[in-house]
Amino acid sequence: MQKSVQVLAFGIARDIIGTSTLSLPFSPDMTVASLRMDLLQQYPALGELNALAFAINSAYAQEEQSIAPGDEVALIPPVSGG
Repeated sequence: MQKSVQVLAFGIARDIIGTSTLSLPFSPDMTVASLRMDLLQQYPALGELNALAFAINSAYAQEEQSIAPGDEVALIPPVSGG
């Protein structure tokens, strides 16, 4: 059984992290909120984004949503345009 979580970063989030994919160790109590906190500790500049959405397996996720081993989590930064 896979014991990691794949994180995909897009746009400015990718620039901040320095890569488009991360493989993070899975923890049994992992939620979107706990992953957000872990990422902010490792990459404080993510906190400067006015909005950072998370998606789990291609579906937008709420802060309290649990993350399972093998899930693919996408970091979706704010998008600007005209």
